[in-house]
Amino acid sequence: MQQDAEECWTQLMYTLSQCLKSPNSSESKEIVKSIFGIDLISRIHCAESGEESSETESVYSLKCHISQEVNHLHEGLKHGLKSELEKVSPSLGRTAIYMKESRIKDLPSYLTIQFVRFFWKRESNQKAKILRKVDYPLELDVFDLCSDELRQKLQAPRKILRDEESKKFGLKVNEKNGDSKDKDAKMTDSEGPSGAGGETTQVTLEAASEKQTRLTGIYDLVAVLTHKGRSADSGHYVAWVKQESGKWIQFDDDNPIPQREEDITKLSGGGDWHMAYICMYKARTVSM
Repeated sequence: MQQDAEECWTQLMYTLSQCLKSPNSSESKEIVKSIFGIDLISRIHCAESGEESSETESVYSLKCHISQEVNHLHEGLKHGLKSELEKVSPSLGRTAIYMKESRIKDLPSYLTIQFVRFFWKRESNQKAKILRKVDYPLELDVFDLCSDELRQKLQAPRKILRDEESKKFGLKVNEKNGDSKDKDAKMTDSEGPSGAGGETTQVTLEAASEKQTRLTGIYDLVAVLTHKGRSADSGHYVAWVKQESGKWIQFDDDNPIPQREEDITKLSGGGDWHMAYICMYKARTVSM
């Protein structure tokens, strides 16, 4: 049976979130949500009546909306965090247009992004695919998509990350805050710049157990799911996954094929070749 990959992913996340619970949490916090969940806070405003409200929600992916103005993933994400709603206005006593603007309130360890490439064409009453090329980076910074509160929390970890990377490339670091703090803060074993080929700063187990891992708002691309074909009702899905060694592997059914990193960003669409439909990014973290 044919099934849309995004629908399959969403159903998989929902099913796992209902089944898997953390045994160490009194609140029974969902394990899946802690790894993949994205908390959003939204401002809903009606310009006609002046009504304003806010709401929060949890999702398992961000949407990259594709239009004539969108050439890059970041632009599509900004479009995806804004939407127009039509609902009844209590003060006007009739239906009115509301604008919904969302910001990220809490980030996950793994950030999933869906390129909204399939849509319903009303004039022909059929599903269609958007072939437009939309570039995406190996390193994604979502700082400007976050709420003011989350940005404040990210400031210190981001400075530590910048200092560590500057030291790695032999650049001078501002030591104004003291040597001890900088020495105590190291990037975790599993994280590092995308071009580092898997080499990362080492942290001892003893030190890691005493420190808290903090997100930076910067993510590294670790997997791409592509769709090949012009039709929305047929085609072929292929996975491209980054290994712990830093090498990329293309998984075409039961046929694994090594790939070069520079070829991964060429899956951005624009023709009959594979084009990115779902991207997964891994958080770059620091220990504090």
